[in-house]
Amino acid sequence: MNTFQHSPAAFEGQPEVAGFYDPRTGSVQYIVSDPATKACAIIDPVLDFDEKSGATATHHADELLDYVAKHALHVEWILDTHPHADHFSAAQYLKGKTGAPTAIGEHVTKVQALWKKIYHWPEMPADGRQWDRLFADGDTFQIGELTARVMHSPGHTLASITYVVGDAAFVHDTLFQPDFGTARADFPGGDARALWYSIQQILSLPDETRLFTGHDYCPGGRAPAWQSSVAEQREHNPHLAGQGEAQYVAFRQQRDSELPMPRLILHALQVNTLGGRLPEPEANGKRYLKIPLDALGEGSWS
Repeated sequence: MNTFQHSPAAFEGQPEVAGFYDPRTGSVQYIVSDPATKACAIIDPVLDFDEKSGATATHHADELLDYVAKHALHVEWILDTHPHADHFSAAQYLKGKTGAPTAIGEHVTKVQALWKKIYHWPEMPADGRQWDRLFADGDTFQIGELTARVMHSPGHTLASITYVVGDAAFVHDTLFQPDFGTARADFPGGDARALWYSIQQILSLPDETRLFTGHDYCPGGRAPAWQSSVAEQREHNPHLAGQGEAQYVAFRQQRDSELPMPRLILHALQVNTLGGRLPEPEANGKRYLKIPLDALGEGSWS
């Protein structure tokens, strides 16, 4: 079910990274760990959802727990980079299994406010209380002896953040692999110009910084991949090489206008704006998703 890749620490004091690919959604989950202490953080975990049957499962999240147990790791954080539009977050499930705190960027409250209106949830708390910690730009925290730093990276969403841990940066949906390009910026709260500046901030990291992306869509039928470097992105990413701000913004806006919405966006945001919590069971014991009609503009009919 999963494609796995290991990125070892190149030097003492740098993290080890394990990436796990979900072919159903093209998403990548990460375990970043401190070799010295065996402490780790889980980043962007996936809760399985089949939109055809409405079934949920924990196959991918359990694979993360199996890796943690096999390598005798201790989970200190469960982190999301932003409220995802294409898969459910398994943050709450993993918190229940590990006791580790959950965290996301503080601007998630702005995303909550947007989707609270879209879903017509007047009773929904939109203050971020669904997570144990809300990170601000520049905040630091520990994963064992490793210091992690938070960069606010808006554009794809209002709340998107990058986690920089030693020589590894988890750049979520700002950048894809150098042969594919960059993220869309047309979701509610997205902004192509903000995305350009976020990407420039990421590309100002040292050239050798390992960049780990949130998705891969396997262009040309190649095998899944999700690690690159700042130097590779700067030199080879077709959306960035030789482009200035105005050119990029115009390109991004035109390209996004032609893209259909992700097939799970209306399913996923009502789970992920609640920190990965599924809707509460109703009187019959069943859980129900609420799908607003005509909420995101015209559909894609071809």
